Amino acid sequence: MSALTLERDLPRTASLAQTVQNTLTMAGRGLLKIRRTPEQLIDVTVQPILFTLMFTYIFGGAIAGDVQSYLPIIIPGILVQTVITTSVVTGTQLREDMDKGVFDRFRSLPIARIAPLSGALLADTVRYAIATTLTFTMGYIMGFRPEGGLWAVVAAGLLVIACSWAISWIFAFFGVIARSASSVQGISMIILFPLTFLSNAFVPANTMPSWLQWFVDANPVSHLVTAVRDLVNSGTLGSDAVISLVGAAVIVAVFAPLTVRAYMRKA
Repeated sequence: MSALTLERDLPRTASLAQTVQNTLTMAGRGLLKIRRTPEQLIDVTVQPILFTLMFTYIFGGAIAGDVQSYLPIIIPGILVQTVITTSVVTGTQLREDMDKGVFDRFRSLPIARIAPLSGALLADTVRYAIATTLTFTMGYIMGFRPEGGLWAVVAAGLLVIACSWAISWIFAFFGVIARSASSVQGISMIILFPLTFLSNAFVPANTMPSWLQWFVDANPVSHLVTAVRDLVNSGTLGSDAVISLVGAAVIVAVFAPLTVRAYMRKA
């Protein structure tokens, strides 16, 4: 019996329990890949440390007067910028797996068709958690003491991880429809660079030209950074957190169906 016949004979639908089990299995596969190729973690290990040191000592004196006063401003900014940038990996690795024929092999297995995609998205949340932990740890080593307390730090980390997971659906969509992994990365950087650097992540919006402030104030990254700052520095959960969560929900509502539909056509 040919492989094509076997593929046609396999069940094309799966129960919710089987889908969840297959998703967890595929997520485990993603984590196993990281274990075998630890250099994949460079962006979530080296980047937060390097960016925290670099931006703090370059901008600290000019913006806040001294490094210690700048830490409550820059740590939330670095956290959001690092974790959101990490979400690009979802799309690039997805495209690489599809180009290498890995997903073609998955099609011959009796698993839920959506499992390779959902498993990859789930595995990447571990990367976000590593970047979050290292950023806060580096800030603590440099003298940052969150006034909001431990619960606020945990809540801020979960907020960033949730929003980054939502954003990863955008890049997963690009990963499915793009022609190469390099094109996914190129498109992603075009989107992320303006959003992360034209925000209040590194400098206050009121220090920018008036014609640019409107974009910074409307930028969803600015709302997320402000929400994290409110949590870690004062322990408050304001309107910016609500805006960030609603925005994340809208992204998932729009891009999850688009990604799944595009993926199913190829899976």
